[in-house]
Amino acid sequence: MKRAPLVIGIAAIVLVAGIAGSAALLGVRAPANPNAMEPVWSEAKWPFLQDQWGFGKAFVCMPADCGLRIDVFIRPKIGFCNCSTGVSDASELERVADTDLISPKVRPLGPASPVKVGWMRGLSRVYQVSDDKPNEHLLSVAFNDECDVVAALASLGNGDPAMVAPAVISFLNSTPMVLWAKKELGLEFVRRDW
Repeated sequence: MKRAPLVIGIAAIVLVAGIAGSAALLGVRAPANPNAMEPVWSEAKWPFLQDQWGFGKAFVCMPADCGLRIDVFIRPKIGFCNCSTGVSDASELERVADTDLISPKVRPLGPASPVKVGWMRGLSRVYQVSDDKPNEHLLSVAFNDECDVVAALASLGNGDPAMVAPAVISFLNSTPMVLWAKKELGLEFVRRDW
């Protein structure tokens, strides 16, 4: 009579081990950090009117992949950067940023932070969209190669900038995006190590 619970217990262990082994064999795994975002970026249409800097590229990460919708707009501004210092202070970031594409009344929510994208260096800064929309945030990122700058703007909605900004910077630092920036800056055949 005591043998039945032992057999059931062993069968349950074998079943659990079989399921775990099948999941491992098929590549199914639990996320290392269930709160971590696994962004999937898709190219979208540039939504703004053409200005002196032309059109750029637009990307979106949908709520299913990022927890909220994140839009990223990026474009080069050839010859628009301070050639001697680059994007090295908040005033230069403000000057080259594209925040006005979203709102003319943005307000910074802290100091600028240094960024490195590919071989280029620059700054990023979080903004509140306007006093009318205190929970909506933007992330402005600018990085340069000599006198040329790449300006990126991410619309973060009401997401926590501390959680979302690293995913945006990581996307900008991805090989396809760095190679795109290199080509747009006219450096397609120039060696740059990063």
